[in-house]
Amino acid sequence: MPALNRHGTCRRPPVGLPPLMRIVTFLSDFGARSPYPGAMKGAAAASGSLTFVDISHDVPRHDVRAGAYLLWSAAPAFPRGTVHCAVVDPGVGTSRAALIVTAGGQFLVGPDNGILLPAARRLGGVRVYRLAPAARRTRISDTFHGRDVFAPAAARLATGAEVASLARPVRRFVDLAFPAGRRRGRSLVGMIIWVDAFGNLITTIPGALLPSTRAGGRVTVEAGGGALDATVARTFAQVARGRGLVFVGSDGVIEVAINRGSAADALGAAAGGAVRLRLR
Repeated sequence: MPALNRHGTCRRPPVGLPPLMRIVTFLSDFGARSPYPGAMKGAAAASGSLTFVDISHDVPRHDVRAGAYLLWSAAPAFPRGTVHCAVVDPGVGTSRAALIVTAGGQFLVGPDNGILLPAARRLGGVRVYRLAPAARRTRISDTFHGRDVFAPAAARLATGAEVASLARPVRRFVDLAFPAGRRRGRSLVGMIIWVDAFGNLITTIPGALLPSTRAGGRVTVEAGGGALDATVARTFAQVARGRGLVFVGSDGVIEVAINRGSAADALGAAAGGAVRLRLR
């Protein structure tokens, strides 16, 4: 995959190496059944042969934080040189900027509303650039910058354009950071950043705060106005069906679940809410 030099631009591989796998991912709140994801891919396809991957088009409407979480979760799985096009953009058509962010050998393209920054920090080595008007389509809709601004820029990066030809570095931009979970006495406290399709609660509490020696220990989870008795476990199968568990998920943060059930339903909890784990 292409490497980045210290200016955030792409170095071409030596002649004779296999062709690049030119991956562009898409994430939006457009809805999987709408025509908009397809239109973005069509605009990107004009730049050449690319591999498209959908992270999700079912981000809750206008929920920048949720989109940022999904990008944060998915981006580390992709190889260097991948370009992520993330469009949750309630400020479309306003004076908000369009950004390219380079981090960890990957590129992230989207609106200047914070959606790109958590994933970029996770990848490491963040540099932020403002997309120049010349990098956009000639005709731009006031309401569909995903198609007319972000997808074409992402495709040009994926096909070898250097960041410096599309954007200029900036120091001021909208940031977004997930509230850090922490220990408070005998409790761990944080925020529910996402509720997955199984009703599992993904929190902002780092897994390192859950003592490994407590496997099999008991925890009371408080969230959404309810309380759940849970067991510290590594996998779902370590607790009986219908029982609660607390575990370190694949992203390294603490998750709350019910084996074959929904912790979100049991607690009445939702993304954005507070969560407390009382260690016994």
